[in-house]
Amino acid sequence: MSIPWLRPRWLFSRRIARTLLWAVMLLTVAVATNVLGIYFVGSIAGWERWLADAAGYFLLWRLCLYGATAYGWLWMRRRLLARDSNSDAQRRLIRAEIAGVAALLALELSLLVRDT
Repeated sequence: MSIPWLRPRWLFSRRIARTLLWAVMLLTVAVATNVLGIYFVGSIAGWERWLADAAGYFLLWRLCLYGATAYGWLWMRRRLLARDSNSDAQRRLIRAEIAGVAALLALELSLLVRDT
């Protein structure tokens, strides 16, 4: 006898497993980067000082990343609207754009407030 709620299919799907694997890999890379940075600089205080000194370069990197993301979004948006040009699709895209820009602004403002 099988109990359907005991083994939900979505919990064991390949998409979930792949997403979880990517998240674990990114977390591992982030932790390894910090550990190596602390090791090479010599102390946690030195690592924090280096991060503060390189903040301008990280801002430039994020701006380039945001620009590349915006370019990709515009490319995808044109394709989506060419395929499905009804008003519901346009409203969904506008909502997604507003949510994305709001999230980026919240991230950058939180970084700005933290640094001051």
